[in-house]
Formats: sequence, C-alpha cells, structure tokens
Amino acid sequence: MTTHRSLYSQIPATDRLLRDPQFTHLLEKSGHTLMVSLLNQMQDEVRLHIQTQNVLPQWCNDWAQETEKRLTAQTQSALRPVINLTGTVLHTNLGRAQQAEEAIAAVTQAMRSPVTLEYDLDGAGRGHRDRALADLLCQLTGAEDACIVNNNAAAVLLMLAATANGKEVVVSRGELVEIGGAFRIPDVMRQAGCVLHEVGTTNRTHAKDYRAAVGENTALLMKVHTSNYQIEGFTKTVEEAELAHIGRELNVPVIADLGSGSLVDLSQYGLPKEPMPQEMIAAGVSLVSFSGDKLLGGPQAGIVVGKRELIAKLQQHPLKRALRADKMTLAALEATLRLYLHPEKLAERLPTLRLLSRDAASIRAQAELILPHVSAHFADFDVRIEPCQSQIGSGSLPVDRLPSAALTFTPRDGRGSSLEALSARWRALPTPVIGRIYDGRLWLDLRCLEDENRFLEMLLK
Repeated sequence: MTTHRSLYSQIPATDRLLRDPQFTHLLEKSGHTLMVSLLNQMQDEVRLHIQTQNVLPQWCNDWAQETEKRLTAQTQSALRPVINLTGTVLHTNLGRAQQAEEAIAAVTQAMRSPVTLEYDLDGAGRGHRDRALADLLCQLTGAEDACIVNNNAAAVLLMLAATANGKEVVVSRGELVEIGGAFRIPDVMRQAGCVLHEVGTTNRTHAKDYRAAVGENTALLMKVHTSNYQIEGFTKTVEEAELAHIGRELNVPVIADLGSGSLVDLSQYGLPKEPMPQEMIAAGVSLVSFSGDKLLGGPQAGIVVGKRELIAKLQQHPLKRALRADKMTLAALEATLRLYLHPEKLAERLPTLRLLSRDAASIRAQAELILPHVSAHFADFDVRIEPCQSQIGSGSLPVDRLPSAALTFTPRDGRGSSLEALSARWRALPTPVIGRIYDGRLWLDLRCLEDENRFLEMLLK
C-alpha cells in the first residue's frame, strides 16, 4: 500500500517547476508572484487530497497543463462577452443596451487622455460636467435644462429629494410600481423624505382625485409610466397633459418618471409606441426622468429634463455629487445622443433600434442559412426553425412582443437533462451562447445574432 510519505515525495518543489521549460511561457504571461502563489495553493491542495484519499489527484500527471488551466480561469474577466440568444433584446442581466461604435470610440478617447469634464476652455476655470450634454438634451427634447446621474432610480430619488423633501407627493395607486431589484416608488418616497399621498384606485384614477388631494403641504403631482405591467378592462388614467393643466391651475409642479424613455416615435419602425420626453415637456410637465441604457440605447444613466429653476435645485442638492455620472458614461451618452441628430441613419447606427426593428422574415432567412451547419453537428437533437416572440426588455416593456425566429433543440431521447447539459456546455464556451429552455426544447432566438461566423465557431466546437 502506498504510504502518505511516498506520495508527499512526489509533489514537485516550486523551484523545480519554475525551472521547467513548460512553465517558461506561463511565467512570461502571468509573472513570478502570481505563479508562485498558485503553485503553493496547488501543492496544499495535493497534500489535503493525500490525507483524505491516500492518492494523488489525477491532474498531477501534468502540472504545467493544470497550472495553465487555472491561470486562464483566474485571469478571465468577470464581465465576459456572450452571444445573447435569449430573445430579450434589453436584457438586464446581460448589460442591457449594446453600445454604438461612436459611443465605444468616445469612451476609449475619454479613458486615454485628460478631458474637459469640468474645465471651461473659454475661461480656464471650473465648468459643470452636465453642461455640454444638457444643451444637447435641450435641443432634442425642447426642455429648458437637464441633469444627468448614474441611473433612472437615482434620477427619481434626486427629483423627489430636491423638490419635495418633507412635503406630500400625489401619485395614483395604479402607478405605485416595483421594478427590478425591489425598487418601489413608495420606498423611494420615504428615502427622499417625502410623504406619499395616494389617490384613485388600482384601475381607475380621475382628474378630480388629484384636485381633491392638493393642499398646503403638496409639493408635487407625479406620474409614473407603468412600462413593466398592464392593467386592462375597466380602467381610467389621467394623462400627463391633463395633469400638467391641473398643476398649472393649482400652482403645483408635475413630474414624470418615464422609465425606459424613447427619444423617437418607435411606431415608425413597427414597434409599440412609447411616450417620449419631448411629448411630456411639450405637454407642460415640469420634470421628466428616463433611462439612458434602455430604449435610448446608450450607457446606464439617469436623465432629467425640464424647467430651469427645478433642474437648478437638483444640481445644487448634496445627493447630486453622490449620484453623478463619470466621464466614460458622459462620453458614451453624448455620442449616443448625437446619433439622434441624424434620425435618417438611426436604425442603422444604433444597435438597440437595429435589433428591435429587425423583421421576422429576415431573421428566419438567417436561421435557414445556419440550420444545415448546426443540425449536422447535433445528431442527438431534433433541430428545427420555429417562429417565436422576442421580448423588448426583461425589466422594462416585458409585455410587448416582437415576431422572430429561433433554432430549437429537442432531445431525441426525450430527457430534459440533455437540454440542461447542452445549455451548460454552451455557457462554458470561450464566448458563451445563452439561450432559454422552454416547453421541452432549448430555444436560440436569432433576433440579436449579428456575428454568424463567431456563433458557428462557438457552437460547432
């Protein structure tokens, strides 16, 4: 019987491994410090394995190969590119909007050199980091001024804290929404120091409800766009224009949280129409907030546009410094916004709009080209092209669907475990392929597939 002592003697010394020619390229790639630390960890692992199993781990036959494998895993980025074939274009867990090439170039430039983030070239003094983008946002929306923070939740919090702290904010019961991450409007109200005044019922709220709620302690009337659910049937809501009229009549500002916030009429691209900030501003809403990384197609950011005097309150509030956007975000957002100045090319240059506006016929044609390559490689599965419905967003607009086409994989043995194993195998690829399992099949919705060669290279490994 092999003794512990004889097994321990087979553990190579660190110095010996580092002198081994097989480790030369690993040392050059990873450096001496990381290599020594990893080898010490592996040696300890072998000793523990000997104590518990009285045998060497199988990988001890090739220390160089195992070391390279572990180094690769350790140095791999936590934010890995994936091929998103889930059928959800603006997938929260996969980073939402893909950035336009113009935004990528702008971020690269901002990272490489000092930039005029808060520097006024005219006066050689301190400027305001939101100024250049605020002017652009005013041009696009018709607002008097704008403020930029790191996401729309922050924008809502800042709006409320800066304009209604210690006072009442009137909101319809049907708009007290919860979005991803348990972000609830009533909770945000409390954090902002506001008093929530609910009006109406879940399905019906009237203009008279808002009028009756306004009193001496009322600071705001608020509209929240319910983009993540729908109420159908016997319903009534007060639109922003009517609420703005009530606000002017009673001298109470009206604010709106649009959430997704599109800067173009999506219906012209065959998509469900969403309310636009410029419509809210034209209707007389005092402040409008929306996201940068959803329908706008830019980086994660929260944007507030509206009345100059109210925007000034946001800019002067202590929370603004804590919530402000950094130079990379501002660079990407500015480049994205500039694409909207050339709307004729927007669907071509903005990835979000390009992917959302793809027609089902072109997606199916793409599937027909790919099918022969894929089906021949997966003999254990019945691979077919199936019509499906893509989702615009996972956290926003989840009820809206777009006709699409998918490759479906059904195990010939009828075992669901085969699907789980296949899905796990694809997630382990150098560029993971992410689909979804539904109705006894693994679905790869091709709406977001633009690099077919990379996809086939991964899938056919």
